[in-house]
Amino acid sequence: MSLERPIPPDPYALLPAVGSMTLTSDDVSDGEQLAKDFISTDAGGSNLSPQLSWSGAPDGTRSYAVTCFDPDAPTPSGFWHWVVVDLPATATSLARGAGLPYPAFAVRNDAGTTEYFGAAPPQGDMPHRYFFVVHAVDVETLGVDGDASPAVVSFNLALHTLARGLVVPVYSH
Repeated sequence: MSLERPIPPDPYALLPAVGSMTLTSDDVSDGEQLAKDFISTDAGGSNLSPQLSWSGAPDGTRSYAVTCFDPDAPTPSGFWHWVVVDLPATATSLARGAGLPYPAFAVRNDAGTTEYFGAAPPQGDMPHRYFFVVHAVDVETLGVDGDASPAVVSFNLALHTLARGLVVPVYSH
């Protein structure tokens, strides 16, 4: 079985257009290979979430969500590594390996945990893209709980996102 397959499009380009904001990181950069700290322990890494900072949210922002999605996973639905919701509108960053400020929480990712799950593509697979995204949201809470799936959170984000910023590093081994 060959793991070669077409590269899926940018998943956010398929959603309704929203404003843009700036997302930066001391730890990850567009198109750059993820460091070992941000790789899954299953793949020999430290499983730490990267430092992220954002700015330029539009008026009306009442909370944020932060997600990490791999559209290149060998599944029809990609792989959600991290889905954080209800970050307060006063938040402008998350530290490396961050705990979450109240009332923010993470829903279960595709690895079955609520923690950040680092990159772990199949050995020899094409380089995977990891879309770290901050979403400026027009409501204080998305109205989901910890049992919500990443797909349900994404649906709610599509209805409530005012702007988003992306940083997209890659990883392969």
